[in-house]
Amino acid sequence: MTYFRIGGVDLYSEVVGVGEPVLMLHGGYCSLESLRAPSDALVPDHRVFAFERPGHGRSADIDGDYGYARMVADTLAYLDAVGLESAHVVGYSDGGIIGLLLALDHPQRVRSLVAISANLDPSVFEKGGDDPVLDALAGVERPDVERMHYERLSPDGPEHADVVLAKLFRLWTSEPHIDPADLARIDVPVLIMSGDRDSIRPGHSLKIAASIPGAQLCVVPGTSHHLVAERPELISTLIGDFVRQARAGSRARADGRLPEQAESRAE
Repeated sequence: MTYFRIGGVDLYSEVVGVGEPVLMLHGGYCSLESLRAPSDALVPDHRVFAFERPGHGRSADIDGDYGYARMVADTLAYLDAVGLESAHVVGYSDGGIIGLLLALDHPQRVRSLVAISANLDPSVFEKGGDDPVLDALAGVERPDVERMHYERLSPDGPEHADVVLAKLFRLWTSEPHIDPADLARIDVPVLIMSGDRDSIRPGHSLKIAASIPGAQLCVVPGTSHHLVAERPELISTLIGDFVRQARAGSRARADGRLPEQAESRAE
């Protein structure tokens, strides 16, 4: 197993495949196992990079609460550690938020972005009292899956899961705070994706996509916040097609051709 010392913590990393680099960013209370299907689907044509943030998967937890600023900093440090100037980014839930922040504040590091079930602010969860939306995000709908992975993988031991969940609840109810108007600065190809029964409602995903010039929107029917696990083959196909289109468009711009011309030549 490979670890990189980032932010004072040894973070677990996987690198596999050959081709243009793709960075996979998992969700909160998830491990890399949650993105295993799309990652495996990308490997034949891409070099796929992935790491587990503190308190997730095989990476030990940190003292104190979580924050998206540190998550972005850790992601940048990871890109530096593996020698990547830029990559196609695929982020799920918290990983999607990190991807949006990277595209906003560090555009030179992002070639394209797939943001799955990301949100711009905590207001999407503000319902008052007990909130089933937060329960869904915490993995309560599928405790046999996410908690099973946590108990099997975490170096902190299975009893630490509740500590991680408590810190994630505090994060999700206080961050992020992304102004939709700022998203107009993003100038890389973007695919916004969510489920039609997602905790992140389709209208919120539409707001994100509509705020990013040229962004694509995909609402996957019959799926919840766990859409990657519920429709792995479809999600993997959508991600793979989008990244290939982004690659073709990038090469076309470099050659002074239109993206459509590049796709025709590739065919």
